[in-house]
Amino acid sequence: MELSDPAELGISGRRLDRLAPYFERHYLDTGLLPGVATLVARRGRVVHFETRGWRDVERRRPVTEDTVWRLYSMTKPVTSVGLLSLYEEGLFQLDDPVSRWLPELSGLQVWQPDGPAIPAAGPITVQQLLTHTAGLTYGFLIETPVDALYRERRVGTLAHEVDLTTMVTELGDLPLLFEPGSRWNYSVATDVCGRLIEVLSGQTLDRFLAERVLDPLGLTDTGFTVRPDQADRFAACYVPSASQGIRLSDDPQTSPYLAAPTLLSGGGGLVGTIGDYLRFCLMLAGGGELDGVRILGRKTVALMTANHLPGGGDLTSMGRPVFSETSYDGIGFGLGFSVMLDPARAHVVGSPGEYAWGGAASTMFWVDPTEELIGMFWTQLVPSSTYPVRRQMRVMTYAALVD
Repeated sequence: MELSDPAELGISGRRLDRLAPYFERHYLDTGLLPGVATLVARRGRVVHFETRGWRDVERRRPVTEDTVWRLYSMTKPVTSVGLLSLYEEGLFQLDDPVSRWLPELSGLQVWQPDGPAIPAAGPITVQQLLTHTAGLTYGFLIETPVDALYRERRVGTLAHEVDLTTMVTELGDLPLLFEPGSRWNYSVATDVCGRLIEVLSGQTLDRFLAERVLDPLGLTDTGFTVRPDQADRFAACYVPSASQGIRLSDDPQTSPYLAAPTLLSGGGGLVGTIGDYLRFCLMLAGGGELDGVRILGRKTVALMTANHLPGGGDLTSMGRPVFSETSYDGIGFGLGFSVMLDPARAHVVGSPGEYAWGGAASTMFWVDPTEELIGMFWTQLVPSSTYPVRRQMRVMTYAALVD
């Protein structure tokens, strides 16, 4: 990867040089993480990129620039961009009811903690899907009886070998966690966005994203399947282990990602490289355009990265915090991204208006329009809440800014 002189872009190279040794000393040498890649770009140019450790510990294969990673929920921004490209064609409005195209999601019931479910007062809208305020959930949250129903039926899991059509039908048979629009809850909503894309476009989600986003941007290593020519570059995935630091959970030589999935998960199904995802972020930072290729209009990107929570509130104002890929205080939510509202309330350095997201295997990115900055931290450890690596990466990156 071609690197620019940090000094030319108002960044201290000496301070950026702290990043990789820090993560190596605190996480790799101690066996807490297998390997990492860190990247910082400013004003469209990469000023830091380093890899340390192993993409496959068991086979002693190092992390490299072309390592293929599980993106998990970093798939969500890609799917959201795809859906908003159809918005630009006038195929829907944000406040349209989703049931207009997905009738399975009409006549929904809302779970009540102290009695039988009641009919929802209003329909789920497209905006509510994009902002995770639709009343849907994830089974792994393990918070409510509704989550338990998701687990029982394996809704939204790749192990549940059904397609998007069947998944949405299953959702129509389950109660909502709350009245649409009244709260924020991390959920399978972006998978429903993927099905909406299929209905609106007449294409399968994989083909649509390839034609609208991936191929135009030259993201040749990103897709729903690890191709045979990528298999040797595919990273292993790990979980924490009390006895040995980490334990293998998905072997790259036997991983389900080596075969085409039945469920094309717009919420978590993509794999890709850090270089590919950088180009996706550069497109967003460029107002929807990269290298003369326009994916979205400038005003659409501005709309996506604005806070859409009621009253301009943060996630804390939208209910009791449960697991997601972001903290709650001082953080809003746009159409597919978390949005920084107040760094002081969020307890971390940053800029109002920056947008970000992460994946379950501890990958993350953020784009800061004010500082013209992109940051990324990538590894493969589930869950992403295990260590504060994201905050550490952010603090050390912002500490390098000198102009």
